[in-house]
Amino acid sequence: MQTLIKLLTKKKLKISFAESCTGGLLASAITSISGSSKVFNLGLVTYSNQAKIKVLKVNKNIIRKYGAVSHECCSAMVKNLSKVSKANINVSITGIAGPKGGTKQKPVGLVFIGVKKGKKIQINKCIFKGKTRSSIQKATVKKALNLLLRAAK
Repeated sequence: MQTLIKLLTKKKLKISFAESCTGGLLASAITSISGSSKVFNLGLVTYSNQAKIKVLKVNKNIIRKYGAVSHECCSAMVKNLSKVSKANINVSITGIAGPKGGTKQKPVGLVFIGVKKGKKIQINKCIFKGKTRSSIQKATVKKALNLLLRAAK
């Protein structure tokens, strides 16, 4: 984490997050590090579909057609976050942390993490199996931080 903050600071990069199933855990992880104020710009917890639609301007038809936990929704979240935040690197997270809410098509532990740097967008589909709500959230944050580190290099 310290490495990430140093790297972002050195490269003068700003980061912002739009989180759903992690509920602000990623923002908390970053802001717990001294010096994060130089790089961390904005953190939104858009937990409800309504928040995704109203705050992040995700088209309600995307949520209606694909669901909030989808490649399409994650992509819209990260694209629209980048417009609001003006950060160099933006991250969006949407998923099912459980223990309820999963289906065969979308099991508990399914998480999409979007990373946008410049014009480049990468949506990562992760499945964290056999874990508790808390461990799914922590695994998601760990994965997001690794993706952030890769994007910052």
